[in-house]
Amino acid sequence: MAKKKEETNSNVHEIVVKIDGSEWKEALDAAFESKRKEVTVSGFRKGKVPRDVYEKNFGKESLYTTAIDSVMQIAYMKALDDSKLVPVVQPKVDITAIDDEHIEFTFIFVTKPEVKVKKYKGLKVTKEKVKVTKEEVEAELKKLLEQYGEVKVKEKGKLEKGNIAVIDFEGFDDGVPFEGGKAENYELEIGSNTFIPGFEDQLIGMKSHDEKDIKVTFPEEYPAENLKGKEVVFKVKLHEIKEKVERDFDEELFEDLGMEGVNSKETLEAEIKANIEAQKETDAENNYVDALLEAVSENTEVEIPDEMIDEETDRLLGRYEEQLKMQGITLDLYYQITNTKEEDLRDQIAKESAKNVKYRLMLEEIMEKEKIEVSDADADAEAENLANKYGMKKDEFLTSFGGLEMIKYDLEIRKVVDLLKEENK
Repeated sequence: MAKKKEETNSNVHEIVVKIDGSEWKEALDAAFESKRKEVTVSGFRKGKVPRDVYEKNFGKESLYTTAIDSVMQIAYMKALDDSKLVPVVQPKVDITAIDDEHIEFTFIFVTKPEVKVKKYKGLKVTKEKVKVTKEEVEAELKKLLEQYGEVKVKEKGKLEKGNIAVIDFEGFDDGVPFEGGKAENYELEIGSNTFIPGFEDQLIGMKSHDEKDIKVTFPEEYPAENLKGKEVVFKVKLHEIKEKVERDFDEELFEDLGMEGVNSKETLEAEIKANIEAQKETDAENNYVDALLEAVSENTEVEIPDEMIDEETDRLLGRYEEQLKMQGITLDLYYQITNTKEEDLRDQIAKESAKNVKYRLMLEEIMEKEKIEVSDADADAEAENLANKYGMKKDEFLTSFGGLEMIKYDLEIRKVVDLLKEENK
């Protein structure tokens, strides 16, 4: 039987569920039958130890632990059925009493808060008009030419900004080499600012085969504690200088680019302009939707439970961890490099989490007001379309996405956003 306690916060509910009588006894009996198969007691064959001997040797508590697992889901379903509440975050559970006769669970359910969207039509949010300038096309064209530029050895002359220096270097702190401060035949583009401030500038003017001692000071925020703010000396040998040679707009360049329909400078500029325009259009659309949601948010009243923000923060933290993994960085390494802790990152993410939750709640409220629904057939067609797009079987895609209901929810939210666009021109 579940019992609901009164709470000061109307969105947080304490549900007490007691499992007793034959239900609890059967759970303990099953726990004993399972446990005694695993233990050995002197004087008894394995799996044949009596209950009183088992409890004397291993304690009743070992049975409680196993029995708890078997009735936890039953207690949770009773809490749901009897309270008629729908939790919006993973419920917390405590065991508040346990003995041979009964076990008592206390579930903390956080339910959806009341949302008042006072205005979501006629907000007059406008979308930025997209324009691509000649300068933007030329800048992108220059970048592309540099990307596909050829590199050759500079036979004469000194090292200049934009050249690539092929160097050996070794760093010394008070005459002692330090870890990570040595490399051979390292290619460094001068002006890339990838080294400690001052290092690249002091290389300028060197000639091939020159050697030089360079003094630099590590920044105070440098991740290695032993080098923060330290003045060190790098012994550098310049093997050779390479320079970039800009490509011509010839057939060979267009073959290297591999862009369909691009075979001249004019068609390349047109392609670049179209790409910039498409990106700007995407950015403008995203900014437009953000501005719409922010305008509705300013007209929305809701008291968001901390638990909802915490759960969203967990989700965003998990996503950020996956992004770091793709770069070969763990969270622990990130904390070390940035000299931060998980608490700092969570605090940084919390603001975005609160905004995401508020947006989701207000969109769901508008969805309900406007009676926006998506049929199973439409959701199924969308699942088929997305599965084909990602080269997956539909069942596999649905499993990874969270099922047909999540597809429906996603489509419904998109319909709400489309409605906001229409009503706020």
